[in-house]
Amino acid sequence: MNIKKFTFNPVEVNAIILWDDTLECVIIDAACFYPQEEQKLQSFIETNHLKPVRLLNTHGHFDHLMGNLFVEKTWGLKTEIHKEDNYLVENASNQSLMFGISMSKPPLSGGFFDDGDVLTFGNSSLKVIYVPGHSLGGVAFYSEADKLLIAGDILFQGSVGRTDLPKGNYQQLITGIKEKLLILDPDTKVYCGHGPETTIGDEKRFNQFLN
Repeated sequence: MNIKKFTFNPVEVNAIILWDDTLECVIIDAACFYPQEEQKLQSFIETNHLKPVRLLNTHGHFDHLMGNLFVEKTWGLKTEIHKEDNYLVENASNQSLMFGISMSKPPLSGGFFDDGDVLTFGNSSLKVIYVPGHSLGGVAFYSEADKLLIAGDILFQGSVGRTDLPKGNYQQLITGIKEKLLILDPDTKVYCGHGPETTIGDEKRFNQFLN
């Protein structure tokens, strides 16, 4: 599996593209906000002859939804998200105003996944790992074969997702990380929703929130 990370929008969200030798790809947390960011995403996909087949969201906070309307218009993909965060999709444009950012209303969710679901594209698959606490419907996407975890805002290098937003729950988040993520192969590379990559092993050893 191949991976490309872009950092988009005023909140600096890491948008992820995954693809394999079939050239089918998934877009995770599209997040592009400015026209030049939309162009950068489209140019990469077209230059590499990729075929987008799924639009996935790790959770429903507005900054991670910013590119969904562009992706739907460009490639006809519907947003897939955990059902517990569907209300955030419906209210994303209002939420963004609370942070001083005006964004178009993102398209409504077109499908839902749940804990343990396996999402396929090309010859590849991603397992959904449900870890609420940052949001009610927060998930990570895991490829055991590639030792790869797309963690959204659940886990960061040396930190964890904030829980002071509505319906956040710190203890639920920490418990979920320890019980569902830290049990993965220590060599698993973690792509976070913001900031640099890390590994499960490093977070298990050095993350002060988890020790």
